[in-house]
Amino acid sequence: ALQDLRHDWRVEKTPLRATNLRFAAFGMGSSAYDESTIGRPAKDAWQQLRSLGAKVMGKPGIGDDAVGKVAQVSFQNWMNREVIPELEKLYDPLTCCGDSNKEGCCQTKSDEERNESCCQGSSNMTYPKKEDGSNIENEFFDDSDDELHEPEVMDLEDMGESILVSTSQESKEPREMVTPSQASALKKEGYKLIGTHSAVKLCRWTKHQLRGRGGCYKHTFYGITSYQCMEATPSLACANKCVFCWRHHKNPVGKEWRWKTDDPYMIVDEAVKTHVKMIKEAKGIPGVKMDRWEEAHTVRHCALSLVGEPIMYPRIDEFLGELHSRRISTFLVTNGQHPKAISSIRPITQLYVSVDAPTPESLIAIDRPLFHDAWERLQQSLSMLKDKGQRTVARLTVVKGWNSDEVSGYAKLVALGQVSLVEVKGVTFCGKSDASNLNMSNTPWHHEVVDLVKTLKFELEKLKKEDSSIPQYDIACEHKHSVSVLLARVDQFAYDDPETGVRKWRTWIDYDKFQKLAARNSENPSFTFGVKDYIADTPAWALYGAKEEGFDPTDTRHRKKKKHPKYTRFDDNGVPTHDQNNQELSLEERALLMKQMDIKRSEIGCGSTVTELKGGEKQIQDASLMFRGMVVTK
Repeated sequence: ALQDLRHDWRVEKTPLRATNLRFAAFGMGSSAYDESTIGRPAKDAWQQLRSLGAKVMGKPGIGDDAVGKVAQVSFQNWMNREVIPELEKLYDPLTCCGDSNKEGCCQTKSDEERNESCCQGSSNMTYPKKEDGSNIENEFFDDSDDELHEPEVMDLEDMGESILVSTSQESKEPREMVTPSQASALKKEGYKLIGTHSAVKLCRWTKHQLRGRGGCYKHTFYGITSYQCMEATPSLACANKCVFCWRHHKNPVGKEWRWKTDDPYMIVDEAVKTHVKMIKEAKGIPGVKMDRWEEAHTVRHCALSLVGEPIMYPRIDEFLGELHSRRISTFLVTNGQHPKAISSIRPITQLYVSVDAPTPESLIAIDRPLFHDAWERLQQSLSMLKDKGQRTVARLTVVKGWNSDEVSGYAKLVALGQVSLVEVKGVTFCGKSDASNLNMSNTPWHHEVVDLVKTLKFELEKLKKEDSSIPQYDIACEHKHSVSVLLARVDQFAYDDPETGVRKWRTWIDYDKFQKLAARNSENPSFTFGVKDYIADTPAWALYGAKEEGFDPTDTRHRKKKKHPKYTRFDDNGVPTHDQNNQELSLEERALLMKQMDIKRSEIGCGSTVTELKGGEKQIQDASLMFRGMVVTK
């Protein structure tokens, strides 16, 4: 609006000069995104108001939110240095009169007289002299030609030294990554902080399997022991602020490492000790199996997917080597924004790249990346995977209404990396927060994820017809409990049984074999090994289509008393066919349910409808899902 006013031909060039309007501007921003745009609104307002004739009260100030409470201190310093002295000039009786001994000074008048003639905007106000002896009133109320006295306007790019910016550059020593307020928020979420930039947390699947209630999808897909898995990160900072992040963005953000760097040995050592301490504390959880609890004191796997971007840590390669030296397998997840780091790390058990969107536009919307070239960085990262040699994974997190369309775009990205595996998982809704505008309707059902994977497989087959170098993929495993499906390369993980001709899968990992190969590579980096060197047979219960649906039969599925599904099977239209006891419904019951669905369809339409709500929230409605979430008490 200020810019429009400035260029409106119906308004004089400096309309605010005669108003005696004075202003100050202080803006906030984060240098983690782009230092050239930090505090941009404040800069714009300062420039526009000045050009319209308003009088500035000191230089504009900018606070950097990326440096924690430093911004608050900078605001107070800016007020004391720039604004308060100007206010004192305007409202101090001595300044108003210029001479406290002069007859008629505000100090010597009554309140009524002062209100009429002093310091309150009266035309009788006396202004202090400038250094050259001229009256400062002439500067504020000059009636000469506006063309000759129009305020000088600076480009934002040239404001440079005219702006006071709060940064952490007061000390040459790099600062700690996590501010006290961020540390407090992370601790409330259950994170155990290690050093200045690392953390561990006890995964819920670790606790579940300790109690014999099932393992995570990695147990189903790759054979890890969930109760011996440590979830950790050597970097709490991330270059994205994904809308589906279940950490609610309590962690720092940044495009590059600019913090203190802790020793990798110390991080691993403290992480393992802290994890084992949490395992010991879990002994009191009802139902813990003591044999598993004792085995859990030995960490065998590390999921580097807790929070932040682990590959940002400058000494990540040493960190991974330290884990391998302790015979701990490594599952590292990166968001694909640091392709050079991907190319430089040593062989690890399994390397993931998150593929959260099929197009540049949807990537910006859902990942909210700090990098302007986030799409190009993702493509480069995927290209790097082709040359890694070990198991690589494209990880897709499905958010209905956000990134569940344009599956052909996903197929092109998978083909670009020629990854070993494709994990497709439905987003987990973790409740409302100021950092995310998701709702429960954005969480897909398992059958919806299966349908998406089938479509992805079809799109990959189409691409293979055009380019024979693209691998063939097929559905290998599923874990319905966590709404996850695994697509695997046929040439690396499948074989046909010589007796039955039935396709079998080897997606599980021989962890002892991997550790031997990794140790040999550490001693002699010229030694290389590949995916097939450490694969193992996938059990029948973990395969796609098995009656167990990916749930380990040695464990027992536990449901809360009031969370038992009312219906257990559905037809292609979403109409229930079996009740909570898995007994088939009668034709009359099914007809009645079908009628209810027809009524719902007449109200909201066929298929999924997406309604955009206030704040960017997207509400999904689909009549075919109306019976899926119904529960009964048992």
